[in-house]
Amino acid sequence: MESILESLYHGNLHPDENVIPDDPQYSILRKRTSEIIEVWKGRLSAEQFDELEALLDLYGQTHGMELAASFKYGFRLGAGIVVEVLIGEEGLAGRLSAFPDKAESS
Repeated sequence: MESILESLYHGNLHPDENVIPDDPQYSILRKRTSEIIEVWKGRLSAEQFDELEALLDLYGQTHGMELAASFKYGFRLGAGIVVEVLIGEEGLAGRLSAFPDKAESS
């Protein structure tokens, strides 16, 4: 079994693919969402349904970006907490939002 560092090095860490909510409501809501999409598929013309799917795809893309941003913030927060505990400097965790991503600052 690979260590976390080995998995990171080999590109085998994919938290976005491995995280599934354990809230019992999650599977119920996913099933209901699928059912409602099927209802709309029956109500709309093929062209209209394609437009609805395009809208849902855009929502999925923006939601994925929000999840990535939350993941980065949470990771930075956790790392900041560890650093703060280890070096005894307070306030690091609160300054995390002051560190913009390189992609955002270019």
